[in-house]
Amino acid sequence: MTYNILIVDDDENIRKAISLSLKNQERNILQASSAEEAIEIISKSSFDLIITDLIMGRLSGIDVLRHAKNVSPDTYVIILTGYGDLSSAIDALRLHADDYILKPCEDIEMEERVSRCLNSVAMKNKLKIYEDMLAICCRCKKIRDDDGFERGDGKWMSVEEYMYKKAHLIPTSTYCPVCAEKAKAEIGG
Repeated sequence: MTYNILIVDDDENIRKAISLSLKNQERNILQASSAEEAIEIISKSSFDLIITDLIMGRLSGIDVLRHAKNVSPDTYVIILTGYGDLSSAIDALRLHADDYILKPCEDIEMEERVSRCLNSVAMKNKLKIYEDMLAICCRCKKIRDDDGFERGDGKWMSVEEYMYKKAHLIPTSTYCPVCAEKAKAEIGG
């Protein structure tokens, strides 16, 4: 899986240094030189992780955080600042920042924090896949439809009923090539 990361800082050297330290084949890294530019990029693209400086021009890293979480609550955001104080940390955490790092920070520390966030992204993605999977009986092949029920308490129905309910499709029955050969053999053909 390739992770999309946005690095936001008004200092080009910091953006480049972080980008270089985090670059690998599993990470697609974009940069923004201001909060305004970041907000514009976030409005058009999705990111797994955003690393943003706290203090920039007219808008701040808090504005980037707020916009990112409004657009995609699952996006992880790390606030990076050289002006660490308790009130900015509390503001960031209240707005659901996922981490808060003081500048300057070592590459190893940045990599650890980024890896922790990306591991969480991977776990959330796996969980979504499992949550979205249909419960199918391994014996009779009926599907459990949990719509309107607590997960696991839904109504069991045939594949045909399920497809009709969800998409108003009436599937036709047929044989796959392997089953067709078996059926022919069973009837002596």
